[in-house]
Amino acid sequence: MVGIILASHGGFAEGIYQSGEMIFGKQENVASVVLMPNEGPDDVRAKMEAAIASFDSQDEILFLVDLWGGTPFNQANNLIEAHLDKWAIVAGMNLPMVIEAYASRFSMDSAHDIAAHIIKTAKEGVKARPESLEPKEEKAVQKEEKQQGALPPGTVVGDGKIKYVLARIDSRLLHGQVATAWTKTTLPNRIIVVSDNVAHDKLRKNLIMQAAPPGVKANVVPIDKMIEVAKDPRFGNTKALLLFETPQDALRAIKGGVDLKEVNVGSMAHSVGKVAINTVLSMDEDDVKTFEEMEKMGIQFDVRKVPNDSKGKLDPLLKKAKEELANK
Repeated sequence: MVGIILASHGGFAEGIYQSGEMIFGKQENVASVVLMPNEGPDDVRAKMEAAIASFDSQDEILFLVDLWGGTPFNQANNLIEAHLDKWAIVAGMNLPMVIEAYASRFSMDSAHDIAAHIIKTAKEGVKARPESLEPKEEKAVQKEEKQQGALPPGTVVGDGKIKYVLARIDSRLLHGQVATAWTKTTLPNRIIVVSDNVAHDKLRKNLIMQAAPPGVKANVVPIDKMIEVAKDPRFGNTKALLLFETPQDALRAIKGGVDLKEVNVGSMAHSVGKVAINTVLSMDEDDVKTFEEMEKMGIQFDVRKVPNDSKGKLDPLLKKAKEELANK
């Protein structure tokens, strides 16, 4: 696995390291190196050398640094001089770049390949609102996409069936862990929030659509619309990541014909009448019954926040929920 060093002036590298871990999960063979005000170039180099020595392999190393020409860059540049065939540096570090680098290690074994790949994502991660602040060429592309006509009803695209790369129950819906970690590991071309509540809430709907990661479209649809879309052969080339706010919404979609085999359980917010099962999951009696009904239908469950977490089982959590609810 390619080793990654995040390097910066001050605590920036440590902060982005923590943010990356919060969103994408704990990473092996990754280290942060910072240059503090009372330190010099030799201190940074020594930290980098220690970080490299701690990795499982020193064959492929990628440095992500804050500034081109700064001390962290210069020391990394000195170190790669003897390894130019395999080591690489990318400057202008930002969080989209770091997340993309983490995700790329699943499919790329070369520091050079990852370095070349993540530059586009780092640039696409720089956006502005209102949209009038975006460069004119970017707005032109968006306008052209909006003007493309829809396919006539009955048109069969591909095999005529949507590919569901992930179906997730998450009361937060589209947030950082989904937009980065899950999107990078499941590779959808469309994120669909399936919720009657959100579909009729203009503000929430707009915020979700704006939160879509670069290169992936986001839609918010009512449950009945999702059932209709699932049967429409025009969506045969769609690789969809579905997000449900509640297990009840997921069950209704499945009963309506949305062909899901497995559901990822990410987070369920606490509210009146619910009991906390762990730090991210709270349930009431209706939630328990809903999950049990899906189990009887043959639905499998994968309980975890981010892809790097170990897959958890739902049954022990349902048992705990029943016990807690009985003791209320």
